[in-house]
Amino acid sequence: MNNKIIASQALRQQYTKVEHPSGLTILLCPMEGFSTAYALFAAKIGSIDTTFKTQKEDDFVTVPAGIAHFLEHKMFESEDGDAFAKYAKTGASANAYTSFDRTAYLFSCTDNFRQSMQVLMELVTHPYFTQQTVEKEQGIIGQEIRMYDDSPDWRAMFNLLEALYQENPVRLDIAGTTESIAQIDADLLYRCYHTFYNLNNMVLAVAGNFDPKDVLELADEILKPGEDITIQWRKPEEPREVCTHLAEQSLPVSVPMFQIGFKGNAGNSLENLKKQVLCEILLEIICGESSPLYRELYDSGLINSTFSYEVLGGRDYLVSMYGGESRDPGQVYEKICLEVNHLRDEGIDPEAFERCRKAAYGRYIGMYCKSESVAGLMVLTHFSGMENMYDLLQLVQDLTLEDLNYCLLDDFSPEYSAVSIIHPVEQKDEAEG
Repeated sequence: MNNKIIASQALRQQYTKVEHPSGLTILLCPMEGFSTAYALFAAKIGSIDTTFKTQKEDDFVTVPAGIAHFLEHKMFESEDGDAFAKYAKTGASANAYTSFDRTAYLFSCTDNFRQSMQVLMELVTHPYFTQQTVEKEQGIIGQEIRMYDDSPDWRAMFNLLEALYQENPVRLDIAGTTESIAQIDADLLYRCYHTFYNLNNMVLAVAGNFDPKDVLELADEILKPGEDITIQWRKPEEPREVCTHLAEQSLPVSVPMFQIGFKGNAGNSLENLKKQVLCEILLEIICGESSPLYRELYDSGLINSTFSYEVLGGRDYLVSMYGGESRDPGQVYEKICLEVNHLRDEGIDPEAFERCRKAAYGRYIGMYCKSESVAGLMVLTHFSGMENMYDLLQLVQDLTLEDLNYCLLDDFSPEYSAVSIIHPVEQKDEAEG
């Protein structure tokens, strides 16, 4: 077993990277003074992973949209009961999620850590699918899809992604559609499981109050060596141009909602992780709470306290977004685009850059003080190919004005942007009438 201690003198913190004989990478960060332990067992499979092959296969296979999310749901079932019932006996709080490029299973607990870790390892390594349980799950997830179809926030975001992207699967709902999940059967689930849930394609990160010995002993007992496979993903041939600059839908909302997005010039996971940090700072400079534009929009009543921003970045996709409520989303979009063009022409103000860089550094420092954030950072940086999670903090510290101006030109252009608007049903109907 190959162990490596990774430390940060600035944070006075360290964690251990263990290359387990099973092929699994285990990241362990005990944190003094914490009462809670947080564990995250993640696989590098997300909703965008619909066309793939291993080195043993000649041809790529394409699976139905939503299969990664479907697989996440099914992993909680086993021949001897539901994993949530087992967690209930240990007192742990458990959950799971599927994103665009990963699936993760997690729990947090203050007691019975070893028993909860055993449940986690067993649920991830013991698949149990039958055609009968798959058909039952199709009905459950179909209801979930219909629920999200009625969610204004969800539709605003995915309408935006459909507007920005023409070919990339990031434009598709993570859960798929009722039509796509109807094509899923037990054999397809097992094929995806054996490809992506190979321990060489996974990582286990634990942070907080726990004994690393418990994790390693359980790993030796439960985890069987996996075949070392190489997975190839078919990269979508995504044009730089957006599909459309405007997406509109009517739903029962009291005030129009919007998402404004800038389609970045996406690279691989590591490049996009670095760009994500830059884009977050740019979003703050362009129209964050400390910017003149934010004050102008807020004082004129064009935005309210719901206004926020975020960056979606991963393998082959990068989107910088503003969202919120507005009586005139089109005007908000127009003013943000004007400000972007102004900054592209004039360059970023050095004082604004330094202020926002320091604020970002402070936010990242705060993330290393929470067990759930530390576990998430260990997984994020590992899957992105970054040497260790402290390099991310160093990246923020080392950013230059030149880096930011280059990112502004490369990843923020009104030409490659779109706005998604959710209109109140009555307002849209009247406008059409």
